Amino acid sequence: MINYYTEEVSFLVENQDKITSWITDAISSENYKLDSISYILCNDVYLLDINIKYLKHNMLTDVISFDETIGKLISGDIFISIDRVTENAKIFNNSLIDELHRVMIHGVLHFCGYKDKSATDKSVMRAKEDYYLSLRDF
Repeated sequence: MINYYTEEVSFLVENQDKITSWITDAISSENYKLDSISYILCNDVYLLDINIKYLKHNMLTDVISFDETIGKLISGDIFISIDRVTENAKIFNNSLIDELHRVMIHGVLHFCGYKDKSATDKSVMRAKEDYYLSLRDF
């Protein structure tokens, strides 16, 4: 099950059924099963507070994922700053929807064990993001 919530933003995630199917297929392709994921879309202030409180990072970010995966059963919360996604879409000359989908799959890939701290890990993560983005049919 995938749920979509908002905190302190007015934003509608369009095509929720299609996104859910796309994410579920990606999880299956990585040899995992979906238990539950909650996407919480929020603003910069809300996500900064989470970043400081739980990760001790005093900086803006576009996505924070809290992984509760057990074995091969994917579960967790993915917080996404719509402010950062909007800004990043402009910076990278990307559409808001494409950038949103990128951070959505990024969080899921973390749940599947992918990291992004080293240059090599970032490269693998970006390639996986690009691959799954290419599979969208909506």
